[in-house]
Amino acid sequence: MSTGVIIVLIVIVVAVVAAVIARLVMARGAGGGQSLKRRFGPEYDRALARHNGDSQAAERELEERVQRHGSLREQPLDPAARDRYAVRWTAIQEQFVDSPRDAVVEADRLLGEVAGARGFPTGDGYEEQLSALSVHHAHHVNGYRRVHLAVNPNGAGADRADTEELRESLVEARALFEALTTSARDDRAQLRKAERDGGEEAADTTRTDSSRGRSHAPWALNRRHVKGS
Repeated sequence: MSTGVIIVLIVIVVAVVAAVIARLVMARGAGGGQSLKRRFGPEYDRALARHNGDSQAAERELEERVQRHGSLREQPLDPAARDRYAVRWTAIQEQFVDSPRDAVVEADRLLGEVAGARGFPTGDGYEEQLSALSVHHAHHVNGYRRVHLAVNPNGAGADRADTEELRESLVEARALFEALTTSARDDRAQLRKAERDGGEEAADTTRTDSSRGRSHAPWALNRRHVKGS
C-alpha cells in the first residue's frame, strides 16, 4: 500500500471519528438541556429570558445552581411547627384585607423563615436562598420572588406595586408556603404531580391540605373585599 493511500485512509478515519465525537457532544448537550427543562420548568424559561435567549448561558447558570444546592437535604418540620406556620399564614391572609402591603411584608418574612427551618441557606442573603429553593421547588419559587420584589425597598417594584399586584404575588407565594410546610411524603407526591402536570398547578382554592387534615376555604384575597383596590 502506497504512502499516499495510507495518508488518505488516515484522513478519512480522523474525519469519521471527529464527526462521531461531534454528534455525541451535541446529543449530550441536547439531553442536558431537556433534563434541565424538566427539572426547572418555568425557572428554565426565566433563565433563558435573562440571557436573551442564549440557551447555553441559561443552562450554565442552572447547572451551577444544581452544583451548589443539589445535594441539600430538606429538614423535616414537626407537626407543631407546621401548625404554627399555618396559623401565621392564615393571619397574613386576613391582614391583607385591611393592610395589603404589611401582609405581603410579613409573607416575605415568613417564607424566608420557613425556608431556613427546612434547611435552605439563610446567612448568604435572599438571592442565595432563592437560588437554592429554585433547585428543589422550581415550580413554586416565583411567588417568593414576587412578594420579595414587591416589598423590598431596593426592589424594582417597591413603590409601584398596586393592591392587585400585591394580591397576585401573595396568591402565587402560597404555593411555595404549602410546598415547604408539607411532610416529606407529601413533598414526594407534589414532585411527582409537578412532573406529570409539567409544573402547572390546578387552580383549586378549596383543596384539602393533607398534611394538616383540613380544607383551605377560598380566602379573603378577593378584589371585592380588599380595601384600596
